[in-house]
Amino acid sequence: MVITIIDIGMLGDMLNRDELRKIGEVREYTSAEVMKMGVVKCMNETDVVLGGFRFLTNDVMDQLTNLKLVVIPATGFNAFDVDHARKCGISVANNPDYGTAPVAQHAIALLLYLTNQIAYYNNALRSGDFMQTMKGIMGDAPLIELANKTIGIIGFGRIGRNVGKMAAGLGMKVLAYDIFENDEGRKLAEYTTLDDLLARSDVVSLNCPSTKENRHIINAETLAKMKDGAFLINDARGDLIDEAALADALRSGKLRGAGLDVVEKEPAGPDNPLLNLPNCIITPHIAWTPIESRQRMADTMVETVRAFANGTPINIVN
Repeated sequence: MVITIIDIGMLGDMLNRDELRKIGEVREYTSAEVMKMGVVKCMNETDVVLGGFRFLTNDVMDQLTNLKLVVIPATGFNAFDVDHARKCGISVANNPDYGTAPVAQHAIALLLYLTNQIAYYNNALRSGDFMQTMKGIMGDAPLIELANKTIGIIGFGRIGRNVGKMAAGLGMKVLAYDIFENDEGRKLAEYTTLDDLLARSDVVSLNCPSTKENRHIINAETLAKMKDGAFLINDARGDLIDEAALADALRSGKLRGAGLDVVEKEPAGPDNPLLNLPNCIITPHIAWTPIESRQRMADTMVETVRAFANGTPINIVN
C-alpha cells in the first residue's frame, strides 16, 4: 500500500509517520512539488492520500485507478466532490470529532469577549483613564450578565450540543434548531422552529454545516426577526451569513455585537464590510487549532488509514 501525504500544514510532526510506515510505503510532497511534478504523476501509484484533496478534481480522480481512500483532515468535506469519488471507487473519510471541544469553547470565548467588553476595559486600564472606565460602566460599554439569558443554537450536532452544555453552565436557557432532532439534544435544549429561536434568543450561535440550504441563513430577513440588541456568534462556516446585511444590523444597533471566527471569503480582505465595525470581533479561523485538537486530528488520520487497511473502515462519508 502506498500512502501519500500532501501538505498537512499545521499538523507538522504531529502526524506519526512511523505508524503509517507499519501500514505501507509513505511518500510526502508539498503543494509546490505536486504542482511542479503534476498531480497524476505524483499520485498514480497511490492507494491512500492524506490531505491535498483540493488537487483531486474529478478529472484527476478519473485517472487515479489505484486510489482507494482519501483522508480529509477536517470535519467538513463540502469542497470535495465525494459523490464523484464514490463513482470512481474511492472512499472518502473525514475527521468528525477532533474539533468538538475547542470550536465550542471558542464560540463561548467570543461571546464572553463581547459581553464582558474585554478589549474596552483592557485599553482603559493600559491608558490609565479611570474616566473611560466609568463611562463604560455607566453606558458606553456595559457588561452583560449571561445568567438567565437565552441562547439559540442553529445546528445541534456534536459542536452545537457542546456549546449548549457550556452555555447552560453559565446559567443560560438553551434553544435549538436542527432538522435532525434527537433524545440527546432534548436533554440539553428545547427544540423549536428557526423563527421562534430568532425571536426568543439573546444570543444566536451558528453551529451548522455549510450547505446549499444553509447559505446565508442569516440575512436581512432573519436578522429582522432577531431580538433588538442580541448577539450573533459564528465559528462554523463563513457563508452562513450575508455579511452586508450583518454589517447593516450592527451599524444600526439592531444587534449589539457579533463574534466571528469565519468569514465568507478567507482571509478577510479590505472589502469585507465587517472589519472596521467596533462591535464585531473577528478571529482568523483558529477555533480548531489548539495543540490538543491538532494532535487528535493527526492521530485520527493514522487510525483511519490503519482501519481501512485492516478491512474495517471508519469515518467514511461516501
